[in-house]
Amino acid sequence: MRKNNKPELVKIRSNIDIIDNKILKLLNQRASFAKKTTKFKPNNIYDPKREREVLNNLSKNKADHLTPQSIKQIYGEILSACREVQAPIEVSYLGPEGSNTGEVAKRQFGNSATFFSQQTISDVLISIEKEEADFGIVPLENSLEGPVVETLDGLVEKNVNIISQIDLKISHFLMSQEKSTMNINKIYSHPQALAQCKKYIQKIFLKAELIEVQSTARAAQIVSGKKKSAAIAPRACSSLYSLNILDKNIQDNSSNTTVFALVEKASGDPKVLKNSKVSVAFSLDHKPGSLHQCLKPFRDSKINLTKIQSRPSKKNDWDYLFFIDFVIDRNIKEAQTCLKILKEKTPFLKILGVFT
Repeated sequence: MRKNNKPELVKIRSNIDIIDNKILKLLNQRASFAKKTTKFKPNNIYDPKREREVLNNLSKNKADHLTPQSIKQIYGEILSACREVQAPIEVSYLGPEGSNTGEVAKRQFGNSATFFSQQTISDVLISIEKEEADFGIVPLENSLEGPVVETLDGLVEKNVNIISQIDLKISHFLMSQEKSTMNINKIYSHPQALAQCKKYIQKIFLKAELIEVQSTARAAQIVSGKKKSAAIAPRACSSLYSLNILDKNIQDNSSNTTVFALVEKASGDPKVLKNSKVSVAFSLDHKPGSLHQCLKPFRDSKINLTKIQSRPSKKNDWDYLFFIDFVIDRNIKEAQTCLKILKEKTPFLKILGVFT
């Protein structure tokens, strides 16, 4: 005869209801305290450094049943809801819906924020410059294919600053209206995604036409209305645009990671802080040893350069812009001196951001 477990189930559910009511009461208290902080930071509702500290500290706590990732997801939404109590936040990102940038935006700000999808990276940055959104998220650099040049150009040209960087491991999926790869003769995606899957494409689709578009999600959107075509896009695009997944994880390297920049409208040069990373763009005079003279003070001050890149300037033929990142521990004075020397020795310099 089957044992009747219903009374025990009712008791367990009753205990869960009691706990839920306690959690809700505590969440309301937390939201109340969060709202009180607004008067101390009226223009700085979102503090990525503080939120990162909260999430990291909570995820380190020992939990018998919740993983660190689950704890971060739960508290990420709690932080998002508490932010909304302080002031609504609007976020612009490279879309359309389903893009990797959109995933980063929702991870970073939670479902309580309002999101605006933009067609291009430039559109995202312009929306921040015009104060149509509080924050913007754009792809900055990929571990396999290097910098996203449209972002670098935009950071130089537009009145925005980087306030944080977010890493996302990228997995690419091949999707189509077709049910097999046999009839595919066109592949749509962002140039970086096509490059990241170059070996796969050459092996399977040697004769296919490769068509570059503004984003991977846009590629899926286009392919949803085309026969004999496929898109390289994030998994989420499959359900969003009613496409069949023909192959998964097609990137050439499993460690494929993209760094995204979180930006806000600039209000003067960012303040140099201890335990931070500084990102700078500058140009050089056409003189022998000019780059050496600019970077020597960093070496002499034992300041670590974590990145150095160059790309053609859009202002003059054969002029180049240099991009460097360097880390400040506690040597703020030395870093300020290096920046002062750099500014004196270069015809153009812009601090793109100071962040942790």
